Amino acid sequence: MKNNKEMLRKPKWLTTNINTNKSYTKLKKLMRSKNLHTVCEEAKCPNIYECWSERKTATFMILGDICTRGCRFCAVKTGLPSELDWDEPERVADSVQLMGLRHVVVTAVARDDLNDGGAQVFAETVRAIRRKNPGCTIEVLPSDMKGDYESLKTLMDSRPDIFNHNIETVRRLTKRVRARATYDRSLQLLKRVKLLSPHTPTKSSIMVGLGETKEEIIQAMDDLLAHGVDIMTIGQYLQPTRKHLSVERYYHPDEFKELKEIALEKGFKHCESGPLVRSSYHADEQVNYTARQRRIKYMKGYEQQEGKEIDFTFNH
Repeated sequence: MKNNKEMLRKPKWLTTNINTNKSYTKLKKLMRSKNLHTVCEEAKCPNIYECWSERKTATFMILGDICTRGCRFCAVKTGLPSELDWDEPERVADSVQLMGLRHVVVTAVARDDLNDGGAQVFAETVRAIRRKNPGCTIEVLPSDMKGDYESLKTLMDSRPDIFNHNIETVRRLTKRVRARATYDRSLQLLKRVKLLSPHTPTKSSIMVGLGETKEEIIQAMDDLLAHGVDIMTIGQYLQPTRKHLSVERYYHPDEFKELKEIALEKGFKHCESGPLVRSSYHADEQVNYTARQRRIKYMKGYEQQEGKEIDFTFNH
Protein backbone atom coordinates (compact mmCIF):
# COMPACT_ATOMS: atom_id res chain seq x y z
CA MET A 1 0.00 0.00 0.00
CA LYS A 2 1.26 3.50 -0.89
CA ASN A 3 2.19 5.78 1.97
CA ASN A 4 0.60 9.23 2.34
CA LYS A 5 3.60 11.09 0.89
CA GLU A 6 3.56 8.94 -2.23
CA MET A 7 -0.20 9.27 -2.58
CA LEU A 8 0.08 13.08 -2.63
CA ARG A 9 2.84 13.27 -5.19
CA LYS A 10 1.91 15.87 -7.81
CA PRO A 11 0.14 14.26 -10.77
CA LYS A 12 1.32 14.79 -14.34
CA TRP A 13 -1.50 17.21 -15.20
CA LEU A 14 -0.03 19.78 -12.79
CA THR A 15 3.20 20.20 -14.73
CA THR A 16 3.73 23.42 -16.69
CA ASN A 17 6.13 24.38 -19.43
CA ILE A 18 8.67 27.06 -18.55
CA ASN A 19 8.69 29.48 -21.46
CA THR A 20 11.11 32.28 -20.62
CA ASN A 21 11.07 33.82 -24.10
CA LYS A 22 12.04 37.40 -24.98
CA SER A 23 8.57 38.73 -24.20
CA TYR A 24 8.54 37.16 -20.73
CA THR A 25 12.08 38.32 -19.93
CA LYS A 26 11.35 41.85 -21.12
CA LEU A 27 8.26 42.11 -18.93
CA LYS A 28 10.12 40.81 -15.89
CA LYS A 29 12.83 43.47 -16.37
CA LEU A 30 10.14 46.13 -16.77
CA MET A 31 8.52 45.18 -13.45
CA ARG A 32 11.83 45.54 -11.65
CA SER A 33 12.73 48.83 -13.35
CA LYS A 34 9.38 50.32 -12.29
CA ASN A 35 9.70 48.93 -8.74
CA LEU A 36 6.38 47.13 -9.15
CA HIS A 37 5.10 43.83 -7.80
CA THR A 38 2.88 41.27 -9.48
CA VAL A 39 0.86 38.56 -7.81
CA CYS A 40 1.90 36.41 -10.78
CA GLU A 41 5.37 36.29 -9.21
CA GLU A 42 4.66 36.74 -5.50
CA ALA A 43 2.03 33.97 -5.38
CA LYS A 44 4.00 31.69 -7.71
CA CYS A 45 1.21 31.48 -10.30
CA PRO A 46 1.71 28.47 -12.61
CA ASN A 47 0.29 30.39 -15.59
CA ILE A 48 2.77 33.27 -15.54
CA TYR A 49 4.68 32.06 -18.61
CA GLU A 50 1.51 31.73 -20.69
CA CYS A 51 0.04 35.12 -19.72
CA TRP A 52 3.25 37.12 -19.89
CA SER A 53 4.46 35.56 -23.13
CA GLU A 54 1.17 36.33 -24.90
CA ARG A 55 0.84 39.78 -23.29
CA LYS A 56 -2.89 39.33 -22.79
CA THR A 57 -3.09 40.20 -19.12
CA ALA A 58 -1.03 40.69 -15.99
CA THR A 59 -1.94 41.04 -12.34
CA PHE A 60 -0.31 43.97 -10.55
CA MET A 61 -0.05 43.85 -6.77
CA ILE A 62 -0.19 47.34 -5.31
CA LEU A 63 0.20 48.74 -1.78
CA GLY A 64 3.57 47.06 -1.34
CA ASP A 65 4.57 43.41 -1.11
CA ILE A 66 4.02 42.83 2.62
CA CYS A 67 0.58 41.72 3.79
CA THR A 68 -0.87 42.42 7.24
CA ARG A 69 -2.58 39.02 7.24
CA GLY A 70 -1.04 35.57 7.34
CA CYS A 71 -3.37 33.31 5.40
CA ARG A 72 -2.17 29.71 5.57
CA PHE A 73 -2.46 29.11 1.82
CA CYS A 74 -0.68 32.23 0.52
CA ALA A 75 2.97 32.74 -0.44
CA VAL A 76 2.92 36.54 -0.11
CA LYS A 77 5.12 37.90 2.70
CA THR A 78 3.51 38.86 6.01
CA GLY A 79 4.67 41.56 8.40
CA LEU A 80 4.70 45.31 8.92
CA PRO A 81 3.93 47.05 5.60
CA SER A 82 5.73 50.03 4.17
CA GLU A 83 4.34 53.54 3.75
CA LEU A 84 1.95 54.21 0.88
CA ASP A 85 3.54 55.03 -2.46
CA TRP A 86 1.29 57.62 -4.13
CA ASP A 87 3.36 57.48 -7.33
CA GLU A 88 2.54 53.79 -7.74
CA PRO A 89 -0.72 54.31 -9.73
CA GLU A 90 1.12 56.21 -12.47
CA ARG A 91 3.91 53.61 -12.65
CA VAL A 92 1.36 50.84 -13.00
CA ALA A 93 -0.44 52.76 -15.77
CA ASP A 94 2.84 53.39 -17.59
CA SER A 95 3.75 49.70 -17.37
CA VAL A 96 0.37 48.62 -18.73
CA GLN A 97 0.99 50.93 -21.67
CA LEU A 98 4.51 49.63 -22.28
CA MET A 99 3.33 46.02 -22.03
CA GLY A 100 0.49 46.58 -24.49
CA LEU A 101 -2.00 44.73 -22.29
CA ARG A 102 -5.65 44.41 -23.33
CA HIS A 103 -6.78 43.52 -19.78
CA VAL A 104 -5.19 44.24 -16.43
CA VAL A 105 -5.98 42.91 -12.97
CA VAL A 106 -5.14 45.10 -9.98
CA THR A 107 -4.90 43.31 -6.67
CA ALA A 108 -3.18 44.18 -3.41
CA VAL A 109 -1.87 42.86 -0.15
CA ALA A 110 -4.34 43.26 2.72
CA ARG A 111 -3.64 46.58 4.45
CA ASP A 112 -5.51 46.36 7.75
CA ASP A 113 -3.25 49.13 9.05
CA LEU A 114 -5.04 51.65 6.80
CA ASN A 115 -8.46 53.08 7.63
CA ASP A 116 -9.70 52.53 4.06
CA GLY A 117 -7.75 49.33 3.42
CA GLY A 118 -5.98 51.06 0.55
CA ALA A 119 -9.17 51.88 -1.37
CA GLN A 120 -8.00 55.36 -2.41
CA VAL A 121 -4.77 54.05 -3.96
CA PHE A 122 -6.82 51.33 -5.67
CA ALA A 123 -9.15 53.93 -7.15
CA GLU A 124 -6.29 56.18 -8.28
CA THR A 125 -4.63 53.19 -9.97
CA VAL A 126 -7.80 52.35 -11.91
CA ARG A 127 -8.18 55.97 -13.03
CA ALA A 128 -4.53 56.24 -14.07
CA ILE A 129 -4.71 53.03 -16.11
CA ARG A 130 -7.88 54.16 -17.87
CA ARG A 131 -6.50 57.61 -18.59
CA LYS A 132 -3.32 56.28 -20.20
CA ASN A 133 -4.80 53.05 -21.62
CA PRO A 134 -8.40 53.77 -22.72
CA GLY A 135 -8.60 50.49 -24.65
CA CYS A 136 -7.60 48.33 -21.69
CA THR A 137 -10.26 46.74 -19.49
CA ILE A 138 -9.65 46.69 -15.74
CA GLU A 139 -10.42 44.16 -13.03
CA VAL A 140 -9.91 44.84 -9.33
CA LEU A 141 -9.25 42.16 -6.72
CA PRO A 142 -9.19 43.78 -3.26
CA SER A 143 -9.26 42.34 0.24
CA ASP A 144 -12.50 42.60 2.20
CA MET A 145 -11.31 46.02 3.49
CA LYS A 146 -12.53 44.88 6.92
CA GLY A 147 -16.10 45.15 5.64
CA ASP A 148 -15.98 48.94 5.42
CA TYR A 149 -18.51 49.86 2.75
CA GLU A 150 -17.42 53.49 2.46
CA SER A 151 -14.02 52.19 1.39
CA LEU A 152 -15.75 49.89 -1.09
CA LYS A 153 -17.67 52.85 -2.51
CA THR A 154 -14.41 54.79 -2.91
CA LEU A 155 -13.05 51.94 -5.02
CA MET A 156 -16.24 51.42 -7.03
CA ASP A 157 -16.44 55.13 -7.88
CA SER A 158 -13.43 54.51 -10.16
CA ARG A 159 -15.69 52.22 -12.25
CA PRO A 160 -13.65 49.02 -12.76
CA ASP A 161 -14.90 46.64 -15.45
CA ILE A 162 -14.91 43.59 -13.14
CA PHE A 163 -14.96 43.37 -9.35
CA ASN A 164 -13.29 40.24 -8.01
CA HIS A 165 -13.14 39.14 -4.38
CA ASN A 166 -12.30 35.56 -3.47
CA ILE A 167 -13.98 33.49 -0.79
CA GLU A 168 -11.01 31.10 -1.30
CA THR A 169 -12.63 28.02 0.28
CA VAL A 170 -15.87 26.59 1.63
CA ARG A 171 -17.53 27.92 4.77
CA ARG A 172 -16.34 25.14 7.12
CA LEU A 173 -12.66 25.62 6.25
CA THR A 174 -12.57 29.43 6.13
CA LYS A 175 -11.27 29.94 9.67
CA ARG A 176 -8.42 27.47 9.12
CA VAL A 177 -7.47 28.76 5.65
CA ARG A 178 -7.94 32.55 5.84
CA ALA A 179 -6.68 35.05 8.41
CA ARG A 180 -8.96 37.82 9.77
CA ALA A 181 -11.51 37.12 7.05
CA THR A 182 -14.96 35.60 7.32
CA TYR A 183 -17.05 33.76 4.78
CA ASP A 184 -20.12 35.93 5.31
CA ARG A 185 -18.23 39.23 5.20
CA SER A 186 -16.83 38.29 1.80
CA LEU A 187 -20.29 37.39 0.53
CA GLN A 188 -21.74 40.65 1.81
CA LEU A 189 -18.95 42.62 0.12
CA LEU A 190 -19.79 40.99 -3.22
CA LYS A 191 -23.48 41.69 -2.71
CA ARG A 192 -22.81 45.34 -1.86
CA VAL A 193 -20.92 45.80 -5.15
CA LYS A 194 -24.10 44.89 -7.05
CA LEU A 195 -26.03 47.48 -5.05
CA LEU A 196 -23.46 50.14 -5.91
CA SER A 197 -23.01 49.13 -9.55
CA PRO A 198 -25.63 46.63 -10.81
CA HIS A 199 -24.04 46.20 -14.25
CA THR A 200 -20.50 45.49 -13.07
CA PRO A 201 -19.71 41.75 -13.25
CA THR A 202 -18.71 40.26 -9.91
CA LYS A 203 -16.40 37.31 -9.56
CA SER A 204 -15.08 34.96 -6.89
CA SER A 205 -12.80 31.96 -6.64
CA ILE A 206 -12.25 28.88 -4.53
CA MET A 207 -9.34 26.47 -4.20
CA VAL A 208 -10.02 22.75 -3.89
CA GLY A 209 -7.87 20.08 -2.30
CA LEU A 210 -7.99 21.45 1.25
CA GLY A 211 -10.36 18.84 2.64
CA GLU A 212 -13.72 20.15 1.39
CA THR A 213 -16.50 17.87 0.15
CA LYS A 214 -18.28 18.08 -3.19
CA GLU A 215 -21.46 19.04 -1.34
CA GLU A 216 -19.65 21.95 0.31
CA ILE A 217 -18.35 23.17 -3.05
CA ILE A 218 -21.87 23.11 -4.47
CA GLN A 219 -23.14 24.99 -1.41
CA ALA A 220 -20.44 27.62 -2.00
CA MET A 221 -21.73 27.99 -5.56
CA ASP A 222 -25.25 28.52 -4.25
CA ASP A 223 -24.02 31.06 -1.70
CA LEU A 224 -22.19 33.06 -4.37
CA LEU A 225 -25.18 33.04 -6.70
CA ALA A 226 -27.46 34.15 -3.85
CA HIS A 227 -25.20 37.20 -3.45
CA GLY A 228 -25.28 38.16 -7.11
CA VAL A 229 -21.92 36.77 -8.26
CA ASP A 230 -21.66 36.32 -12.04
CA ILE A 231 -18.30 34.57 -12.55
CA MET A 232 -16.62 31.75 -10.65
CA THR A 233 -13.16 30.22 -10.92
CA ILE A 234 -12.12 26.91 -9.39
CA GLY A 235 -8.53 25.71 -9.14
CA GLN A 236 -6.33 23.20 -7.38
CA TYR A 237 -4.64 24.34 -4.16
CA LEU A 238 -0.87 23.90 -4.33
CA GLN A 239 1.23 24.15 -1.17
CA PRO A 240 3.68 27.09 -1.62
CA THR A 241 6.07 25.94 1.13
CA ARG A 242 6.15 23.30 3.87
CA LYS A 243 5.01 25.99 6.33
CA HIS A 244 1.69 26.32 4.54
CA LEU A 245 -1.36 24.06 4.62
CA SER A 246 -0.84 20.62 3.14
CA VAL A 247 -2.73 19.41 0.10
CA GLU A 248 -5.37 16.90 1.17
CA ARG A 249 -5.91 15.59 -2.34
CA TYR A 250 -5.45 16.43 -6.02
CA TYR A 251 -8.57 16.68 -8.15
CA HIS A 252 -8.58 15.05 -11.59
CA PRO A 253 -9.23 17.27 -14.67
CA ASP A 254 -12.49 15.39 -15.20
CA GLU A 255 -13.66 16.50 -11.75
CA PHE A 256 -12.91 20.11 -12.63
CA LYS A 257 -14.86 19.69 -15.84
CA GLU A 258 -17.83 18.37 -13.87
CA LEU A 259 -17.67 21.28 -11.41
CA LYS A 260 -17.67 23.74 -14.33
CA GLU A 261 -20.74 22.08 -15.81
CA ILE A 262 -22.52 22.26 -12.45
CA ALA A 263 -21.61 25.94 -12.04
CA LEU A 264 -22.91 26.87 -15.48
CA GLU A 265 -26.09 24.84 -15.01
CA LYS A 266 -26.71 26.66 -11.74
CA GLY A 267 -26.55 30.03 -13.46
CA PHE A 268 -23.02 31.46 -13.45
CA LYS A 269 -22.40 33.46 -16.61
CA HIS A 270 -18.83 32.21 -16.85
CA CYS A 271 -16.75 29.60 -15.05
CA GLU A 272 -13.08 28.69 -15.35
CA SER A 273 -12.34 25.38 -13.68
CA GLY A 274 -9.15 23.36 -13.93
CA PRO A 275 -6.08 22.16 -12.02
CA LEU A 276 -4.00 25.23 -12.90
CA VAL A 277 -6.82 27.78 -12.96
CA ARG A 278 -6.24 30.83 -10.80
CA SER A 279 -8.46 33.81 -10.09
CA SER A 280 -7.09 35.88 -12.99
CA TYR A 281 -6.92 33.04 -15.53
CA HIS A 282 -8.43 34.11 -18.88
CA ALA A 283 -9.67 37.23 -17.10
CA ASP A 284 -9.61 39.17 -20.37
CA GLU A 285 -12.48 37.00 -21.64
CA GLN A 286 -14.76 37.70 -18.69
CA VAL A 287 -15.58 41.39 -19.08
CA ASN A 288 -19.15 42.27 -19.94
CA TYR A 289 -20.34 43.05 -23.45
CA THR A 290 -20.21 46.84 -23.07
CA ALA A 291 -16.63 46.85 -21.80
CA ARG A 292 -15.56 44.38 -24.48
CA GLN A 293 -17.05 46.55 -27.22
CA ARG A 294 -15.34 49.65 -25.83
CA ARG A 295 -12.04 47.82 -25.92
CA ILE A 296 -12.59 46.58 -29.50
CA LYS A 297 -13.69 50.01 -30.74
CA TYR A 298 -10.63 51.69 -29.29
CA MET A 299 -8.20 49.05 -30.49
CA LYS A 300 -9.64 49.09 -34.01
CA GLY A 301 -9.07 52.83 -34.10
CA TYR A 302 -5.53 52.28 -32.87
CA GLU A 303 -4.99 49.60 -35.52
CA GLN A 304 -6.09 51.94 -38.31
CA GLN A 305 -3.92 54.75 -36.96
CA GLU A 306 -0.78 52.64 -36.53
CA GLY A 307 -1.28 50.21 -39.40
CA LYS A 308 -1.09 47.24 -37.03
CA GLU A 309 -3.03 43.99 -36.95
CA ILE A 310 -4.74 43.12 -33.68
CA ASP A 311 -6.57 39.94 -32.67
CA PHE A 312 -10.21 40.71 -31.77
CA THR A 313 -11.26 37.14 -30.97
CA PHE A 314 -13.05 36.92 -27.60
CA ASN A 315 -15.05 34.16 -26.00
CA HIS A 316 -18.64 34.96 -25.10
